[in-house]
Amino acid sequence: MDIVSLLQTKPVLIGLHLGFAIVGIDAFLWLLGKLKDDGSSRKSRIFTALIGVVAFVGSWLAGGYYYVIYYGVLVKPVIKSGVAPWVHNIIMETKEHIFLFVIPLSITVFFITFLEKEEMERLRIRRFAIWLSGIVAGLGLLIGAMGFVISAAARWGVIK
Repeated sequence: MDIVSLLQTKPVLIGLHLGFAIVGIDAFLWLLGKLKDDGSSRKSRIFTALIGVVAFVGSWLAGGYYYVIYYGVLVKPVIKSGVAPWVHNIIMETKEHIFLFVIPLSITVFFITFLEKEEMERLRIRRFAIWLSGIVAGLGLLIGAMGFVISAAARWGVIK
C-alpha cells in the first residue's frame, strides 16, 4: 500500500482530523497565554498562531475529505437508522457550521499577532485577541465533543 492510499483510509483520516485539531487547540491556548502574559516576542506569537492555523487547516482538509468520501456513504446512514438519528440532524449539522468559522477566526488572530505590543495597546485590541484566541480554542473543543457524540451514535447504530 502506498502512502497516498494509506492516508486516504478511514482510520488514518479520522486520526489526522483529530490530531491536527488537538495541535490547533493547543496552539491557540498557548497563544492565549502568550497574549495574556504579554512577555513573548512578536515572532513567537506569529509562529504559535501559524502553527494553530496550519493545524486547523489540516484538520479541515482531513475532516472534509473523510466527510465527502466516508461519512455520507457509510456513517450517516448508520446514525440515521440507529437509536439516535437526531445526532446527525442536530449535532452534525451544528458541527458542520461551526467548523466553517474556525479557519477565518484563527486567521484573524494570526493577522493580529503581526501587530507590535504597542500597536495592540494603542488600538485596544489585545483583550480582543485574548478573547478571540480563547474562542477559537473553545470552538475546537466544542467541535471535538460533538465529534465524540457523532462517533458514539455511529457505534450505537451498529449495535442496534
